[in-house]
Amino acid sequence: MNSPPQSPSPARWFKALRRTRLGEPCLRTYPLECVDLLKRARVAFQAGRTLKESFRLAQLEALVQMLQDNECDFVDALGRDLHKPRFETILSELILVKNEALHAINNLKKWMQPQHVERNLFTTLDECLMVSEPLGVVFIKGSWFNPVHMCLVPLIGAIAAGNCAIISPSMCTPHTAECLHRLTPFYLDNECFHVVLAGINDLPEVMELKFDHVFFTGNKEEGTKIAQAAARSLTSVTLVLSGKNPCYVDQYCEIKTAAQRIAWARFQNAGQSMVAPDYILCHEGVKAQLVQALKGCLMHFYGSDPRESRSYGRMVNAEIFSHTRDLLSRSGKIAVGGQVIETEKYIAPTVLTEVGENDPIMQQEFYGPVLPLLTVKDIDEAIAFINKQEKPLCVYAYANSPKVPVEQVPTMVATALTPSHTGSHAC
Repeated sequence: MNSPPQSPSPARWFKALRRTRLGEPCLRTYPLECVDLLKRARVAFQAGRTLKESFRLAQLEALVQMLQDNECDFVDALGRDLHKPRFETILSELILVKNEALHAINNLKKWMQPQHVERNLFTTLDECLMVSEPLGVVFIKGSWFNPVHMCLVPLIGAIAAGNCAIISPSMCTPHTAECLHRLTPFYLDNECFHVVLAGINDLPEVMELKFDHVFFTGNKEEGTKIAQAAARSLTSVTLVLSGKNPCYVDQYCEIKTAAQRIAWARFQNAGQSMVAPDYILCHEGVKAQLVQALKGCLMHFYGSDPRESRSYGRMVNAEIFSHTRDLLSRSGKIAVGGQVIETEKYIAPTVLTEVGENDPIMQQEFYGPVLPLLTVKDIDEAIAFINKQEKPLCVYAYANSPKVPVEQVPTMVATALTPSHTGSHAC
């Protein structure tokens, strides 16, 4: 069999790349175009194009090269979409993707080797091996929370496993979507990997095309639609869905350290994150101290007027802005922040106190720079409160004692943060 053609060389395509302009119209990809791209990817997969280790390594290295060559383009795109500062873009988007790709490059040979499996009564005389095989063509639907990270990290896994992939960035961040759509063909194999620009309403129709696996990141409502559409063709699905992530602050903990980590996690990217703490369950004895510490952290992070800070973002669109503003106006009492400017999609980093369990902000998912604070008498009351809610994506706990029983909370990941940790840990 003839060896598959090599991937496009970044150097060979660089002159053509320089002729493109950031901010060109972001053209929508219609389902009929997706049909053609899926056919091309499936033909390439069936021809064995992705099977060799050398091919996978070349694609992973090209992905790293794409991020390095076009760092300024990604910084500019995320600045336009989310008012995201350069440092935050590089740290939370580009470096994380590069590290993931480098990890895959360093471990690819080991991952591709057959793994010996322990024998049982029926296989005593056999040599038992588990051989990893690629699924085929994977559909990746990214989110707008971290639009580069949530498109390219799943793509790295797909490449390392020997799959072809079709990526659909979120159209809520159009400049970033355009950037990925424009740059990807210059670096990755043009038959195996494609970027489509489809709105969320187009996805059920796109899903009818029958992929071999779907990776979706987003909210539960959209995830339900994706799962239902995939079920009709018995397509396997990985859903990364948001939830209301609780944060417990014990009476015996370093309040200043806890406040710094909570404020960073809640208010970076203007609170638009799936793994940020959604609300605090604070021991009633340290409430006042914690509120004051959070206020001091916000002053340190963003100055006296966060609107003027180059380190503070904006809401992604008018819909998300309006939803967050409405929840803010109908819940609790503003202890810090609260300023809103509709024309800029700006909501100041805000801490709410006197929040009730039935307040709107505790009943609905939201993505914004608002942090409700509720008080509890002890850890048992906090655990009981959390267990009454839907299962969260993450749980955060701040306490001096490692015996705080976060394992009693039925969550996907429970993270206990004690003074021995050097930084906040996002699941």
